[in-house]
Amino acid sequence: MKAFAAFLLAAGVALALAACAPLPAAGPTTAPAPDPRSLSTPGCPADARDLPPGALYGRWEARIEGQDGPAIVQLHKHPDYNGVQGSVARSGQPAARLAGDIDSDGALSLDESQDGRTISATWSAPLRVGSCGNTFEGSWRNAADDSVHAFTLQKTTGN
Repeated sequence: MKAFAAFLLAAGVALALAACAPLPAAGPTTAPAPDPRSLSTPGCPADARDLPPGALYGRWEARIEGQDGPAIVQLHKHPDYNGVQGSVARSGQPAARLAGDIDSDGALSLDESQDGRTISATWSAPLRVGSCGNTFEGSWRNAADDSVHAFTLQKTTGN
């Protein structure tokens, strides 16, 4: 009987110790995020570098955080290099000039100038995946105060 009691006591101690043992570390509970290029709509470019040359030409609507209402952007072929030039018109302000291209990272990169000589703002935005080349979302930087604002550029019409 003493042997059985000793066995029960030992089993109880072992069970208590096992209950206090740390649990194995949990592995990741979610899969890693997919590559954004893999989320593209079939038949649509996943990256601005995949857009045809004239895809940027035409009328766009820009919504810049902190600015009233939309701005109208008009882009066409740049006469001197493989890029675009055009204008941005904001309500109640003179139109500013734009020039730029798709940079090596696949982002739309535009320089804005109020006077045609100095850069007053820069635009940088990757293509929104799944937008079929019709929407860019990124950052607009005001050169006067270095403030940065989110913007969306949405295509409204072609050439």
